[in-house]
Amino acid sequence: MAARLRVCLLGMALLAGATGCVERRMVIYTDPVGAIVSDEKNQPMGASPVDRTFTYYGKYRWTIAKDGYETLVVEQRVRAPWYELPGLDFIAENLIPWTIRDVRVYRYVLQRQQDLPPEQLLNQAQGVRDYGRSIGVQPPDLYPAPGSPPSVLMPPVRDP
Repeated sequence: MAARLRVCLLGMALLAGATGCVERRMVIYTDPVGAIVSDEKNQPMGASPVDRTFTYYGKYRWTIAKDGYETLVVEQRVRAPWYELPGLDFIAENLIPWTIRDVRVYRYVLQRQQDLPPEQLLNQAQGVRDYGRSIGVQPPDLYPAPGSPPSVLMPPVRDP
């Protein structure tokens, strides 16, 4: 009887050791390659192509940035596969004797940054200044018009 019990215990131990799991990974590619990808906590994940593990299905948010290109903020929905439906997920993650690999691949194209003409940039800056004045905040005029006195006075420089 003791031998039969040992065989049963050994068989159960082997089955427990042979149970599978689900490995979840997402891979992010960008065009152009080498853009910095940051997660929802604004922590850099690395330069693209980048991959990382994930634990839950749902929405993920990351920021993709590269010099000379518009910064892209992405909110990506990651849908659960059929074997992760309630009830089936226990079987897939605990009873199947092999590893299930769920790899999600996402590709994003960055747009070249548009250079604004200086006049348009100055008009946008003036709009921001006007808005600041309208809410009661008076920013210092660091770059006054030519010929007008500066609003910020600097102490005279003395030679030693």
